[in-house]
Amino acid sequence: MTDHNATGCSCSGEVKKACTVNRRQFLFASGATTFAVMVAMPTRHGQAEQVPALVSTYPRKLIGKLSELEQDVPVEFYYPDEGDYSDSILVKTGTECGGGIGPQKDVVAFNLTCTHQGGSLYDTYKGEHKVLGPCPLHLSTYDVTRHGILVSGQAYQSLPQVLLELDGDDIYAVGMFGLIYGRYDNLIA
Repeated sequence: MTDHNATGCSCSGEVKKACTVNRRQFLFASGATTFAVMVAMPTRHGQAEQVPALVSTYPRKLIGKLSELEQDVPVEFYYPDEGDYSDSILVKTGTECGGGIGPQKDVVAFNLTCTHQGGSLYDTYKGEHKVLGPCPLHLSTYDVTRHGILVSGQAYQSLPQVLLELDGDDIYAVGMFGLIYGRYDNLIA
């Protein structure tokens, strides 16, 4: 702690106590100042300013035919591009799924890269439990019937789901729900 007189103050005795600021006084003064500044700021008459939404346009890619899918037999494809971490699967689960398409809403697609540390989930689909995993790195497992939510393991994000569109018998990938591991933007490899 510095000497009180070394800071240029020549106070002594009881005056010395009044000259310094303790932690409680500092916090009270800074809180009061912050409150006063926030109250005094102009507010544009209480109206929120409209900000345009940022919309990413994904490529529309044919990835399969509904009539050719077999239950619990995954079909591999790349989306949204052919770059790193774009391996994905299309699967007909036989159970209604979040984001599913088709008459039973049981056709879904997911990226095959674990969101924890980028482990490959290639060949880990378990049809009896409708899960992808466990990841070979840290055993993260994802439920494909519930938008790829984490079931167990170290990951803290759901598996990115490929958004699908059905046009007659053709299945198209049209977007992504979630960020692909290793990317700051899904459209940049």
